[in-house]
Amino acid sequence: MNHKNLHSYICTMAEDLNIITGTKAEQYESLIPQIQGLLEGETDFVANLANVAAALKEQFGWLWVGFYLVKNDELVLGPFQGPVACTRIKKGKGVCGTSWDKAETLIVPDVEKFPGHIACSSASKSEIVVPLMKNGKVVGVLDIDSVSLSEYDTTDQEYLEKIVELISLP
Repeated sequence: MNHKNLHSYICTMAEDLNIITGTKAEQYESLIPQIQGLLEGETDFVANLANVAAALKEQFGWLWVGFYLVKNDELVLGPFQGPVACTRIKKGKGVCGTSWDKAETLIVPDVEKFPGHIACSSASKSEIVVPLMKNGKVVGVLDIDSVSLSEYDTTDQEYLEKIVELISLP
């Protein structure tokens, strides 16, 4: 397949994202191969982050889905879908900065009860943050917010961790 045909194929894939209903696990199981198709053959990191954020937002309809990337000593806003967001987050601050600091996924059922939560949107009620790891080091985080309390659980953690592993990191 030449570059032009591959581009056409990938664009068709994006336009034909198959949104399904069902259990959370069934939705992820349907979405993961579609995300693999979006990422396959595309080497641009930002483009891939943008498509992953869009695919997750389209499938689940969450308030905010996006990435923050480690630049110097802070997280800087990357590709996202949803309302405008905080641009920079210090290490150890808020859910994103804490996930970065601990290098682990954080599930927050009620953001109001998270010490030092950074309220980028007052509509956000629960959050999950998954670190993007390269060579044992956090290079960014996937941040997802919901308008519902207790939206995220270990099923989300399991599948979102699989999804971030699909992304080729620079």
